[in-house]
Formats: sequence, C-alpha cells, structure tokens
Amino acid sequence: MKILITCKLPDQLLLPLKEKYEIVMAETENEPMSRKRLLSEIEEADGLFTNVADTIDEEVFDRAKHLKVVSTMAVGYDNIDLEAAKERGILVGHTPGVLTEATADLTFALLMATGRRLLEGMDVIREDQWKSWGPFFLTGQEIYGKTIGIIGMGRIGLGVAKRAKGFSMDILYHNRSRKEEAEVELGARYVEFDELLEQADYVVLLAPSTKETYHMMGAAQFNKMKESAVFINTSRGPNVDEDALYEALQSNQIWAAGLDVFQTEPIDAKHKLLTLKNVTALPHIGSAAIETRMNMARLAINNLVNGLEGNALVHQVK
Repeated sequence: MKILITCKLPDQLLLPLKEKYEIVMAETENEPMSRKRLLSEIEEADGLFTNVADTIDEEVFDRAKHLKVVSTMAVGYDNIDLEAAKERGILVGHTPGVLTEATADLTFALLMATGRRLLEGMDVIREDQWKSWGPFFLTGQEIYGKTIGIIGMGRIGLGVAKRAKGFSMDILYHNRSRKEEAEVELGARYVEFDELLEQADYVVLLAPSTKETYHMMGAAQFNKMKESAVFINTSRGPNVDEDALYEALQSNQIWAAGLDVFQTEPIDAKHKLLTLKNVTALPHIGSAAIETRMNMARLAINNLVNGLEGNALVHQVK
C-alpha cells in the first residue's frame, strides 16, 4: 500500500513504515508539498499523512481512488472536508492531548510577551534606539494578580488556567459546558461571554474552529473589552474578524494583541496587523516543542497505520 506524506518527517519515524509500505513524501523541510503534486500523488494513495498547511477538500477526495484514511498531525481538522470523507467511507484521525502542555506554555508565553512588550524591547535594541532610561519607557501591563478570561475551557484552556493560577490570576472562563475540575481545583468562575469580555484584563481565545465560532470575536466583542485589555489568540485564525481587531487596536479600543494564528496562513510582512506596534505575532508555533512534535507525529502515524490495517484509530474524528 502507498502512503502519501505531505511534509518531511525525520527518518527515525519512517523506518517502521518503510518495511511495509511505499512512501511518497515531501523533500523539503518547512515547505509543504505543492497542491499540484498532492492532487497527482493522491490518486494511488491508500493513506494520507497531512497537517494544517494542506487543504483536504472534495477535489482531493475525488482524485483519491484507494484512500482509506487521512491522518492529520494536528488537533484541529477544519482544513479537512469531513462530509466528503464520510461520504466515501474514509476515516479521519487527529492528534489531541499530546500537544496540550506545549500549546498552553506558548499561550501563556505569548500573553506575557504581549502584556510586557518584550518583542518591542528587543526591537529597540536591534534598531539602536536604547539611549537612556525613562520612568515610563516601554511600560506594559502587569500580569500577576490580574484577571484572565479563557474562551474555550478544553484541555489547552485548562492548561492555561493552571499556569494563570501560579500567577495568582482571577480566572474567568466561558465554555459550552461547565468544567467542575477547573472550578474546584483552580477557583475558576464560569461567566457569560459578554461578562468575560467586560471583566478580563487578558482575554484568551482557545475555541475550536467551527461554523458557530467563525468571527466570534468581532467589532461588538472588542468594544466590550477594557481599553487596557490584552487579546490573545492561539486557537484558529477564522475565529477572529481581523479587520475588526485591526480597528480596535489602531483606535486604542483595546491595548494590545498577541496572535499565533491568522485568517489565511501563512501571512507576509505586509499584513496590516504587523504595521501596529501593539501586536505581537508568531507563525503558528503553538505546539512547536521538539518532544511534542515528535509525539504528535508518532500518534498521527499510529492513526494512519491503524486505518490501513483495518483497526480502530487512536483518535478518530467523528
């Protein structure tokens, strides 16, 4: 059977696969397989190993004559047409759980870097603008003891809440269902969406990307936030109306934003949000810790092999 891998994986992960399967893989690190090649190679593939950089839509499934399973090295799967897969009896696997702590680490690091203007400070030195000390030079927002509002209290949201607890933050959260674990262990308080926006000093978006969450943060929501509030998004780009966010930041309706995800990725240096000093931007690296990415790849491979061999996937998208 043939496995198509749209990104380059370390040789040590491929050795068990090479003994049994034909493997076609992207050759270049940090550069996904081209759409043209994906559409060509998928025609004879039995299994597809993919990630958030690829759009696996009906066109891909129409080309696939033998495809049994799609395994994405990611928690999110909004780049995969699940209905098209289901219609054809193709299984879809993903990798939740293993990236929880790394993504929670990155989320809280982004919160701190944005609140305390760390990247701006580095730019000041690199641009040779550090000439003296001033009492309000590069002053930011305090973090310890402030109020954090977490939108989406799943595994990663709970991880962020645990880190916030270590900073003695007052933890508010909004979720589709109450999370007793967070309330009992961390003192988190469930509040309605608008109340969270109005009270939080740091609003952290960790909701999944669905039709219901598309642009859930728009002009009306940013208008409800404090002028001193910091907005953090490490969920998915489509959850935020970027035009509304730009206006809120430019007009000082909110104080700053830290973003690891964007509406359309990758962005380039001309993206209008990057023209603002009060934006800290990262290139979608929430889970980019070495151990985490290796574990994600192993789990995605397990999903793939299980699907090819007719066994239950470790984590199947229903």
